[in-house]
Amino acid sequence: MISLTRRLSALARQFSTATPKMSYPSTIQAITISKTGGPEVVEKREIPFPKVDPSHLVVKIQYLGVNFIDTYYREGIYAASGFPFVIGKEASGVVVGLPTDESVLNDPDYKKRGYKEGSRVAVDCLGSHAEYASAPWKTVYVVPESVSSLTAVSALVQGLTAISFMEEAYNVQKGDIILIHTVAGGLGLLMTQLAKSRGATVIGTTSTREKAALAKANGTDHVILYKSEDTVARVLELTNGEGVHAIFDGVGKDTFESDLVMIRRKGTLVSVGNASGAVPPFPPIKLAQKNVKLLRPTMNNYTYTPAETLHYGNALFSLLANGTLKTQIFKEYPFTTEGVRQAQIDLTGGKTTGKLVVKVSD
Repeated sequence: MISLTRRLSALARQFSTATPKMSYPSTIQAITISKTGGPEVVEKREIPFPKVDPSHLVVKIQYLGVNFIDTYYREGIYAASGFPFVIGKEASGVVVGLPTDESVLNDPDYKKRGYKEGSRVAVDCLGSHAEYASAPWKTVYVVPESVSSLTAVSALVQGLTAISFMEEAYNVQKGDIILIHTVAGGLGLLMTQLAKSRGATVIGTTSTREKAALAKANGTDHVILYKSEDTVARVLELTNGEGVHAIFDGVGKDTFESDLVMIRRKGTLVSVGNASGAVPPFPPIKLAQKNVKLLRPTMNNYTYTPAETLHYGNALFSLLANGTLKTQIFKEYPFTTEGVRQAQIDLTGGKTTGKLVVKVSD
C-alpha cells in the first residue's frame, strides 16, 4: 500500500501540468493496472492530468481501441514502466492543445499534417486509455471528414499493421497464395481485404462456422476450421503440395511448427503476435530446410519516422475512404472497470470477430 501511495505521488509530480495556453482539468479518469495479473487487475481510477510535453498534442478522447498489447502489459509479457500504469495504445478524439515548441511548429513534416484545435484525430500512443492523452505529434493521425471517429479507432493500429506488414514484411503481390491465422479477427479481416485488393489468394484459419462465414464475406478464398480439420493437410492440398508464399501468424507458439511445414521453399513467415504464447527458442538451422525468411516485426518500427507515419496514415485513410478496407465492430463497451475487463476477457477468449472498442465521450 505504501509503495502504491508513493507511486501515485510520483505520478502527481510527473503528471502535474500547466500550460499557459489552456486550462485542463487537474485530474482525469484512466484505465490502469497496479500490478500484473489477470483481468481483475484492470481498474478505472482517477489520476493526475498527464504532463504536457511542449512537443506534444493534447487530445480529448472519444473512443478507445482494445488490442492484445493491452493484455501483454497486463500479464507482464511486456514490462510496464511503473505502477499504477495506464494501459492502452489506440484512441480517437479531438485535438484540444497544440505543441508550444517552436522547433516543432516550424518543422516541415509537422506542417504537412495541418493540425489545429478541433481536428479529429486517431492516436497511436502508449497510455492512451484515459479521458485525455498527451501524445507525440508524429503518431497522431488527422482523420478525414469521410471517416468517422469510431471507424478511425477501429482501424488505426490494425490497419497500419496490415498495410505496413503487407508492404514491408512481405510485399503481397498478384498471384501470391498467403495464409492468415485467426482470419476472422480485426487484423485478419483487414489483411484479407488488403491481400485480395492486391490480387492474392487467401487461405484463412478460424474456429467456428460463423467466423468462417464472416471471413468468406470479407474475401477469404478458403477457410479452414482448425478445430475439426487438419490445417497442414488442407493447406498442402490447396497448394498442390508446394505450400504458401507467406504466412501471417498472430497465434504464436501453437502454430509455429506447422507453419514451417506449410510454408513453401523461399517463403516468408511473419510472426504477427503471441495469442497462444511466445514462440519458444529454436535452432535457426530449421529455416535452412526451405530457405525460409522469418520476421517478428512491430508496426511502430515501420511507422517510426514522420515521413513513415504520414505515408502509412495517408494510405490507411485513403483505403478506408474508397472502401477497400472496411472495419467490423464486434462490440462497444462502456468506459468502466467492468467494461474494460470484459473487453479483455472477450478478446482473449477466442469468441470475438472484428474490433472491440470502448466509448469514453461523445
